[in-house]
Amino acid sequence: MDDQSEDQPKKKSPLVVMLISLAVLTIVGGGGGWLVGGMIAPAVKSAKEEAAKAEEAKAKPEGEGEKKGEEAGLPHVATEANGIVQLEPITTNLAYPSDNWVRLEVALLFNGKPDVAMAEDISQDIIAYMRTVSLQQVDGPRGLQYLKDDIQERVDLRSEGRVTKVMFRTFVIQ
Repeated sequence: MDDQSEDQPKKKSPLVVMLISLAVLTIVGGGGGWLVGGMIAPAVKSAKEEAAKAEEAKAKPEGEGEKKGEEAGLPHVATEANGIVQLEPITTNLAYPSDNWVRLEVALLFNGKPDVAMAEDISQDIIAYMRTVSLQQVDGPRGLQYLKDDIQERVDLRSEGRVTKVMFRTFVIQ
């Protein structure tokens, strides 16, 4: 009986095998995460590089640098070069109930060169119209569509066909 036990190698404990396997999997998972994170995450800039870049930007005259609106990357779509004029936000109260307020942001698509003076007249016309609208008139999707159609019709009359489209950016009732 002693001869058989001496010939066979000792079996490792299942707990030791499991701990070794767990350690190997943890190292492999951590290394894979570090590799993928390095590929996806942007490089972190040091404080010295940031300070040098800020000083360089201050040293440039104002005309040489990028425009502030275009620093984020893509230029704005609503530009006069594209024939689009974004009106200032319109905030006014409704006709009934008069304690409800509406905020409306609209952009106008001109056919040809945009006319800023006409855009201001249209903005004032929209404000005057919104003061005659009641909350019940703009209730629901059908009411909103009727409001859009009414504003488009008023803009067409005011611009004599020079504005081809009214684009609603936001519409909030409070």
